[in-house]
Amino acid sequence: MPRTALLVSGALLAALLPLSAAQAATHAADDPAPLPVDRFEGEVPFAAQPADGIFTWGSDADDPPTLHLTDRADAPEGAKVLTGTYDISGYGGFTHDFAADRPAHDWSAHQGVRFWWEGRNNGRKIAFEIKDGGANGEASELWTTSFTDNFTGWKQIEIPFTDFQYRTDYQPVGGIDHVLGLTRMWGYAVTLPAGTKGDFAMDDVELYGKADQSLRASVGTDAPVYPVRAGGTAEVRVTLATTGDLPVDEPVTVTYTTEGGTATAGHDYAPVEGTLTFPAGTVSGTSRTIEVPTLRDKAPAPAKTIPLKLTVTGAKPPAETPQVVIDAHGLPYLNSRLPVRKRVADLLSRMSLEEKAGQMTQAERGAVGGGGDIATYALGSLLSGGGSTPTPNTPEAWAKMIDGFQLRTRATRLQIPLVYGVDAVHGHNNLAGATIMPHNIGIGATRDPQLAQRTGAVTAAEVRATGIPWDFAPCLCVSRDERWGRSYESFGEDPALVQSMETIIQGLQGRADGRDLSRNDKVLATAKHFVGDGGTAYGSSTTGTYTIDQGVTTVTRQQLQDIHLAPYRTAVERGIGTVMPSYSSLDIVGDGQGAVKMHARGDMINGVLKGRMGFAGFVISDWNAIDQLPGDYATHVRTAVNAGVDMMMVPYGYKDFSGTLVDEVEAGRISEKRIDDAVSRILTQKFRLGLFEHPYADTSGAAAIGSPAHRAIARRAAAESQVLLKNSGGLLPLKKSEKVYVAGSNADDLGNQTGGWTLTWQGASGTHTQGTTILQGMREAGGNVTYSKDVSAPTDGYDAGVVVVGETPYAEGVGDVGNGHSLQLSAADQAAVDKVCAAMKCAVLVVSGRPQLIGDRLDRIDALVASWLPGTEGEGVADVLYGERPFTGQLPVTWPKSESQLPINVGDASYDPQFPYGWGLTTLTGVPRGGAATLKALGAAATAAERRGDARAGRELVTKARLLVQQKAGERMTEALAKPFADADHLLLTGRYGKAVEKLIEAYRAA
Repeated sequence: MPRTALLVSGALLAALLPLSAAQAATHAADDPAPLPVDRFEGEVPFAAQPADGIFTWGSDADDPPTLHLTDRADAPEGAKVLTGTYDISGYGGFTHDFAADRPAHDWSAHQGVRFWWEGRNNGRKIAFEIKDGGANGEASELWTTSFTDNFTGWKQIEIPFTDFQYRTDYQPVGGIDHVLGLTRMWGYAVTLPAGTKGDFAMDDVELYGKADQSLRASVGTDAPVYPVRAGGTAEVRVTLATTGDLPVDEPVTVTYTTEGGTATAGHDYAPVEGTLTFPAGTVSGTSRTIEVPTLRDKAPAPAKTIPLKLTVTGAKPPAETPQVVIDAHGLPYLNSRLPVRKRVADLLSRMSLEEKAGQMTQAERGAVGGGGDIATYALGSLLSGGGSTPTPNTPEAWAKMIDGFQLRTRATRLQIPLVYGVDAVHGHNNLAGATIMPHNIGIGATRDPQLAQRTGAVTAAEVRATGIPWDFAPCLCVSRDERWGRSYESFGEDPALVQSMETIIQGLQGRADGRDLSRNDKVLATAKHFVGDGGTAYGSSTTGTYTIDQGVTTVTRQQLQDIHLAPYRTAVERGIGTVMPSYSSLDIVGDGQGAVKMHARGDMINGVLKGRMGFAGFVISDWNAIDQLPGDYATHVRTAVNAGVDMMMVPYGYKDFSGTLVDEVEAGRISEKRIDDAVSRILTQKFRLGLFEHPYADTSGAAAIGSPAHRAIARRAAAESQVLLKNSGGLLPLKKSEKVYVAGSNADDLGNQTGGWTLTWQGASGTHTQGTTILQGMREAGGNVTYSKDVSAPTDGYDAGVVVVGETPYAEGVGDVGNGHSLQLSAADQAAVDKVCAAMKCAVLVVSGRPQLIGDRLDRIDALVASWLPGTEGEGVADVLYGERPFTGQLPVTWPKSESQLPINVGDASYDPQFPYGWGLTTLTGVPRGGAATLKALGAAATAAERRGDARAGRELVTKARLLVQQKAGERMTEALAKPFADADHLLLTGRYGKAVEKLIEAYRAA
């Protein structure tokens, strides 16, 4: 007999026998018989929706567990059990979804769900969730609880339905009614522990016991916290709710009393007590009100709490005790007329070490559930990760959610508001219906700093209108290798180009001195990822299956200064409020340190960023980034904080972080001076944002979200981002009278067009937000268009073809080349290009986050356009295709001939690309006449403009020279032409206009 079976106690052995005497004694005679859900004998297949089946899932390709139905002599029921192995870095588990094409299951007659679990006694928590309501198992509410594996051998886990809590951070359609109805159940899910390898065994999932009224009736309050000014009266509304809105069969009583808390009865408030009764027959939604009067107090004081204890019979009680809070008053830090530095100093002097640690802690919204831990741990910040949204995903729901979290801070002693952050990297991309801008690589292609600022302003206005004051953008990475899955987050490969686009910081934050941060249309911006994230070497990543993201950047000090640090100097000058270090490692040649994770590089964060550059904002870590540092967890915390990281993004580990931080300070391994510096920096930005005066959402600008005015800016950005690489015979712009054949995977796919970081972290193909595809834009422009995605429709009789091809969405290292991605077009896209271009004159648009290798087809393509990821406004692409606007975009990165050339960048000693950095043909614009003599005259004029500081004239003169060179070059690209051409664009961006024309003259001679 296996040893595990010998470890089972006698009581458990009795429970192994279905309907045994031991089991019968446990349950009342009138309980319904247990109802099987899964016996794991093979009756339920390994299959996904819409079939009835068990399937696995995970955050990455290697995170889903491996499942088997295994014969076991010690099986608690039948002959087989479900077994599995796992090694999860992010999240992973398995689900049993009931068939979506059959009615949902009714579990309402039972008390709960139970199953057998073979314990490993590892102390790990396993989450167990059930699926309630909605159209099917993947469109239902998740209700969650967990159990701890702190036993050995088989044990039956019983979970009453009253233990489950609504989970806010998952399921696409989310909140249906936030009531566990149990009458429309779609299955269950198990989330396995992350971080270590493991295995498990499970058997016999079934429903047990008899439901009681407390399962379908509940008592709740309209809020968990009731802040009032001293002398005011709090009104606590108590409401009875029932599943299905049925009246209660039995009376429900609520006994209440004010007791405990930090307020003093008789001095701070008048105590109250009593009983509320909801008689039998009371309908769902009936409310009663309890009043709690507070007393006037003119003396300055921090906030004080008055818990209102509720004892409920006949129904499920509230999940937590509501608290009346007498607001803090009369303290200097609350005086908005005082300078920020004095307010910070006063507040800091009143804070405990635990409160300071809380300010340095950022948690994910999904991890805090209803938000009770915000006050318990004095949390300073929350965030929404990619795809972490309220339900429904509307501006109103965002504001309501964030206001609910801010309300929790009112129950803290000093009432310090949260600063809520979100990755709005190309518009408010987590919000359905928001205006989605081109990704940064497209903004870099526009070469239009004013437009970059306007896109930032639209983003800020839409983000702040939903109650969010902080944006984790812009990315100031200088992308040096297109195999990087984040390359589209970069404005380009040239630090000078990145610096020129940093006007977006003013669009987000307003003026550099921070005086605009409290406006309802501005947000705190974040420069990321400090420093060198765009320079990681291919093959250097050690993160999962990533090939380049989160790898190692190896540079000399001069290269670091000139390429990767340069954008941060500009950001600091522009008043950037926060900076986020990179996951990547930095290896400075000759410094003797080797490759060191950026979150550990105090020489760069404290020394360069805060010291030499004078950065006065605060440093926020990346998502769980400290977990990648060497050593134990205490070492992670100590290393990152001492290196200069002020706030730690620890989405689900906030309790461990704040507790460990306190321990490290008390042990003397982190100084109190360092803590005070970090907290002062954080509080300074909160005061500048006006959060102490206005912690709740100002939604007055919500009507402008996705408005025609905002979309007009995104449409212009999409148009200006289009780079015309080739235009044989002047095929573009098209005439509206021409009969045009449109094909390709990305012609009519809004998800592919918007890319990653759109509604979810990785983005998705298909229509998931509001916008216009390129095909729709062409039709709305009045074009005579026929569409056949796969070129299955006849191709005869057309004047021109437009084939829109490219990538599907990805984000971060998931998109690294070699990690399931390449720079080659898909077979379907290649076939579409070949068929259309063989049948007619054709223009190929490449919708992608980076260059695609199309050199082998270039001779058969008449016009080639780098469309990048243009966002929701496909009409902007149509505008340049049909000549409503000229093509003016220029390559922000070098377009390679082959992957073997990578990395290839402007300034390289050897430089022979398909198209050089800065290349971009134009339409609707006259090219200057003349040749070498004209170029010489332009050079002289450009030098004169440079001397007198006339940037506008200098840029115009260089542009004229560039157009002359491109006209002469035509389609004959050589290294002798490409290298000086690319160098000229770098010189232009650095204000050396005369030198730029000199380089263009060199390129002209080589053409």
